[in-house]
Amino acid sequence: MISALIKSADWKNEKHVPAITAPETAKAGEAIEVEVAVGKEIPHPNTLEHHIAWAALYFVAEGSPLPVELARAEFAAHGGDVFTAPMLKATVTLAKSGTLHAVSYCNIHGLWESERKIEVK
Repeated sequence: MISALIKSADWKNEKHVPAITAPETAKAGEAIEVEVAVGKEIPHPNTLEHHIAWAALYFVAEGSPLPVELARAEFAAHGGDVFTAPMLKATVTLAKSGTLHAVSYCNIHGLWESERKIEVK
């Protein structure tokens, strides 16, 4: 199973983990901003040889068995005079409480994940 290949750790101590920045609570139907950044505390290399290729953000509402993809970004520039920072922002509207999930892919060290609960009132 692919889930056995996805790594997780504390983003404050591991440069590959996507850090999710979002409010702890939100009002139902009100737009909120969610950010996913890789290397937030410890910078990740951004070279042709070693880089974060993409990140994706998902939401699983309480009681739902399925994730909904909220956003995805590819970071295509990794050398020369141009670099793409591994960060995405999305404005989302949630109707129910649940969990935000982020997944990122390092071209050398594979898949990494993190999650953050959000309460919708």
